[in-house]
Amino acid sequence: MNSKINNLRVSSFGEIDSPAKVLKQAKITKRASETVLKAREDIQNILDGKDSRKIIVVGPCSIHDAKAALEYAEKLNALCKKVEDKFVIVMRAYLEKPRTTIGWKGFIYDPYLDDSFSLKEGVILARKLLIQINDMGLPTATEVLGPIVIQYHSDLICWSAIGARTAESQTHRELASGLSMPVGFKNGTEGNIDVSVNAILSAEAPHNFLGMDDEGKVSVVGTTGNPYGHVILRGGVSGPNYSSKDVALAVNFCKKAGVKPRIIIDCSHANSEKDHRNQAKVWDDAMGQIKNGNENIVGLMLESHLFEGSQKIGGGWGEMKYGVSVTDSCIGWEETKKLILEAAKNL
Repeated sequence: MNSKINNLRVSSFGEIDSPAKVLKQAKITKRASETVLKAREDIQNILDGKDSRKIIVVGPCSIHDAKAALEYAEKLNALCKKVEDKFVIVMRAYLEKPRTTIGWKGFIYDPYLDDSFSLKEGVILARKLLIQINDMGLPTATEVLGPIVIQYHSDLICWSAIGARTAESQTHRELASGLSMPVGFKNGTEGNIDVSVNAILSAEAPHNFLGMDDEGKVSVVGTTGNPYGHVILRGGVSGPNYSSKDVALAVNFCKKAGVKPRIIIDCSHANSEKDHRNQAKVWDDAMGQIKNGNENIVGLMLESHLFEGSQKIGGGWGEMKYGVSVTDSCIGWEETKKLILEAAKNL
């Protein structure tokens, strides 16, 4: 190819193993496979109205430290057993981080937090972590950001989200139509519900698009459509949208579009006005709506870590606090446990 007109701003191409090779290097265990199958079935039954329990997606804003993530998973797994009659709890294991401008892009892209961008190691480390969590019997959730990256660990994901920035993307809608797990679509950053509803309609349909197979070959990917798309209310620039009035508007919008009104409320982001201390207020309001008979709310999301708050990346691990988020601020474990136990008791 003529170097004067092609790849003018590409600095390098680095070879990486295919998804098939990585899956062989880090094989899913029998227990982890059973966890994924059961959790997906449970979530689908909730979305179908066959199971009255609620989906709780809870955990760090993003994974940055495997040790802390596993400690959190152990605590959450123990809690799950106490509330399994009311909730299907899925741990946030977000491995990619969408950025408004620039910044750390997540555990897969930069697992050592040092700008080394060891993506080849990141896909292996991320996969091994997901296996360990699912092997405990604890299901995992993630946000699907990179259309190729997800192929390295999609067999270990029980529920996934398409974010506010990408819900309008044709690429992500096509991708969601072929994903094996239920997919929640967030409302747009402006707060508009039509973005997520249109995404659900698109993802329900079969698609053919250019992608990559498990062996790493460029392929035309044909999908059958995903019947388990649903709306995630996360607020927007116009403010929060978790109130009973906002939920009713979203339900009506879904019905008019011919979409089953299945709503998950995100207690963070614009709904908490980007203040992690407000997550409890959103949680209590949403749980109150459920207690009062709102069957359209099928679940909630919480951003939670071992310890409250957030910190900036820099200066190396020796200067970083253990178990504290490096992206969005989170509530701490003790508050998380209290919210979930009290909600289970009151429902």
